[in-house]
Amino acid sequence: MSTLSFAPSVTHAQFSHPLSPMFILRQLPLTRHLRFSRNSRVASVVSAAAVRQDATLWTPAPLSHVESAAESLFHISIDISDSPDLVASYTRPGQYLQLRVPDVEKPSFLAIASPPSFAAARGAFEFLVKSIAGSTAEILCGLKKGETVELSPVMGNGFDIDQIHPPEEYPTVLIFATGSGISPIRSLIETGFGADRRSDVRVYYGARNLKRMAYQEKFKEWESTGVKVVPVLSQPDDGWNGETGYVQAAFARAKKVSDPSATGVVLCGQRQMAEEITAMLVADGVSNDKMLKNF
Repeated sequence: MSTLSFAPSVTHAQFSHPLSPMFILRQLPLTRHLRFSRNSRVASVVSAAAVRQDATLWTPAPLSHVESAAESLFHISIDISDSPDLVASYTRPGQYLQLRVPDVEKPSFLAIASPPSFAAARGAFEFLVKSIAGSTAEILCGLKKGETVELSPVMGNGFDIDQIHPPEEYPTVLIFATGSGISPIRSLIETGFGADRRSDVRVYYGARNLKRMAYQEKFKEWESTGVKVVPVLSQPDDGWNGETGYVQAAFARAKKVSDPSATGVVLCGQRQMAEEITAMLVADGVSNDKMLKNF
């Protein structure tokens, strides 16, 4: 907001001669006018801000499922069967919305984890929510089935898969996600992007350990569609024989980008990871235009 500026107040020191009573009287309406104008302008700014805040159309919807998905992560399902417009507005994986819980003004931004086809068929949105102490998300994860939350319209453009289509021209697709960033990746995989017609589709999925890794029960299903899942653990438990460290380090060890011009990339999660992966791939010749980002 720009700062409102006003003329400085008049003081005796600004004049070399005494002020006449008439001069003082002539100034009083101006002073009142200035004060009135200032108050009116401030009130207008406040009113405009309130209108902007209230412009969001909130749709009440009940929780249909709340359960633990991994340590500090929760699987949340919300019934939107009575909100066909909301269902119809979800058209692409990677889109998100705002969610409000009762008696809390600050909303939480959540990527939709279930594919658009699920919303159309089941009348529900599913989310993978990280419970962070003191946040709206923590309150959400503590609610019970049947309790009502409020949803904004679906937002964002989602993943533009047309950028890496047709599959025959982009046989390699590298997908990177960390933590709850796997949420929109689930939607992408289950929506389908021709993975079974590509020769090399990999998902590098980073978490601290297996206890904090959601959707492990879906890995086999995803792999049956042509998606290879590469779990990467930064602090693995004893006995772990898979990839360790951070996602970007695991990818740097593997690399194997045979044709940069025929490679697509999807990034979701921690910004530092996404930036480092982007830098590596651009240096290898992968086009930035073929990198679909959500972080």
